[in-house]
Amino acid sequence: MDDEPLWYVAYGSNLYRERFGCYLAGGRPSGGARHYPGCRDPRRARAEAPVTMPGGIYFALTSLVWGGGMAFYDPDLPGRAAARAYLLSRRQFSDVISQEMRRAPGTDHDLSEVVRTGRQRLGPGRYETVLKVGERGGHPMLTFTAPAPHGPAELNAPTAPYLTMLGNGLREAHGWTAQRAASYLCARPGATGAWHPGTVLPLLTPAPTGASG
Repeated sequence: MDDEPLWYVAYGSNLYRERFGCYLAGGRPSGGARHYPGCRDPRRARAEAPVTMPGGIYFALTSLVWGGGMAFYDPDLPGRAAARAYLLSRRQFSDVISQEMRRAPGTDHDLSEVVRTGRQRLGPGRYETVLKVGERGGHPMLTFTAPAPHGPAELNAPTAPYLTMLGNGLREAHGWTAQRAASYLCARPGATGAWHPGTVLPLLTPAPTGASG
């Protein structure tokens, strides 16, 4: 398998570097209910970058790790989704997506279809559809999401620990204030009406270590 690097674009709890480290090196994130085995290559990402993608995120279904709604990406939603790109080897990316699909690491997924066409379904599950959202430095930028756009009945409010991970990730990656991160999260479908910036704000203070700008 070609092991040239690619960018994994995270828009959910993996925005937060410490939480994403559980996918790379193994471990259980603070507030989460699952222990991750980690990648065959547990080294940190070769590079990181704050990015945005056309579209937006929404919260739906029920997370087995956090309870409450999970973040999914829909490129057809209005606006732009705030994200964080990690430069990984393709083998690391394969192990990350295997863990997200609740499978054991160790399979080198053939990603040629998504690199060529922009979309590839690895399976029917929640995070088993891979999308190409751009290129950076000559390397493809890939993320994964649900296979189809959300329906209103699927929307579900996220839990406080999950919002803490997302909010601190936004602040750490983009240098946002707590107010901006809280407002962004509360405006996402599934969170709107269930959460308000004033109730999310205390979850995001003090500023996470490594926040910039």
